[in-house]
Amino acid sequence: MKLRGTLGGLNLLLEPGDTGTDVAEALAVRAELLATSVTIEVDGDADPEALVAALSAIRAAGGMPGRVRAPRVTVPGPNGAGPNPATPTDFGPAQARTEVVPHNLRAGFRGEYRGSVVILGDVNPGVEIVAGGDVIVMGALRGVVHAGFGGHEGAIVWGRPIASPQIRIGNAVARAPEGSSLSNMRRMEGHEGAELARLQDGVIVIDAQK
Repeated sequence: MKLRGTLGGLNLLLEPGDTGTDVAEALAVRAELLATSVTIEVDGDADPEALVAALSAIRAAGGMPGRVRAPRVTVPGPNGAGPNPATPTDFGPAQARTEVVPHNLRAGFRGEYRGSVVILGDVNPGVEIVAGGDVIVMGALRGVVHAGFGGHEGAIVWGRPIASPQIRIGNAVARAPEGSSLSNMRRMEGHEGAELARLQDGVIVIDAQK
């Protein structure tokens, strides 16, 4: 892992051999540097868990993930389909590695992921994502997502912004009125930045990320 300053903020390079634990520990002692825009580069076959750890550290420090550059990443199954269908007990952060999707998802796509999924693009209307862990979308989230499938209430949904007609976390659901989206339902000023959805006292709460 390499971290260096740039004119626009910071550049974080994740290299093969970096693990989620290593990245989390290294960034924990540099948290004050992360409260800015951070561009993440994934070099070769870097562990996707390292990317999730980096995103979590940036978010916790009050920073903003900028661009994510990933030349080689884990992709969904053949023909763009997600992994093979599984029962709810097969899902969850402990059941699978995080998967990374390196492109936008178009209408008609349905993906099922036993662990967490990081999507390096937009999730367009008409897409459905089901994950046992977190759903992290580096672009706009306009499709339907279910994070924490199987009752994993600690899962989160992160998007730039969350403009979905419906999201689920664990067994809770937040649904916008017909013809609207969650962003439009919450505010009128057209916020387009990153947003984080999580469960709080059994209710899905969506907060803007500074």
